[in-house]
Parts: sequence; C-alpha cells; structure tokens
Amino acid sequence: MKRLKKNDKVLVIAGKDKGKQGVVIGIIWKKNTVRVEGVNVLTRHVKPKRQGEKGGIVKEEGYIHISNVMPIRTSDNKPCRVNKIER
Repeated sequence: MKRLKKNDKVLVIAGKDKGKQGVVIGIIWKKNTVRVEGVNVLTRHVKPKRQGEKGGIVKEEGYIHISNVMPIRTSDNKPCRVNKIER
C-alpha cells in the first residue's frame, strides 16, 4: 500500500480507541490527521439557531493523528505498514 486514502479500512494502534477498526472518512494532510468512522466520537450540545429548529446532542467523529492508525490489507485482513505518508 502506497498511501492512506479515503474509504480505506484502518486499525487504530494507539489511544483510547486502540484495537478498533473503521473506515477513513476524511484526511487533513497539512495537519496529518485522519477521521475514522466510529473512533474518537465527540459529543456536542447544540442550541437551536432559528425558531422551529430543535437543539439536542450531536455525536460526531473527531480527528486523530495519522501515526495512530495502520491500514488493513484487503487480501488477508491484516494490518500493514505504509510506504509513504506525505502528499
């Protein structure tokens, strides 16, 4: 595997969600961060902005550093190393 891309399956190797697997939702290359589905879920309390809107609790994934994830090969479903992380 040459580079991490959107929709790649990854394994989290460090942090509070260590051992979880998920799909890459987004990448910010300038900050070297990755957003993974089901990992680092943040809770926000949202107020209604207009009349008629509803407020509530919104859960969304946060970004984690790219060094804390390892891509999973599709051939044998095992984690592998990345040759290149830069753009």
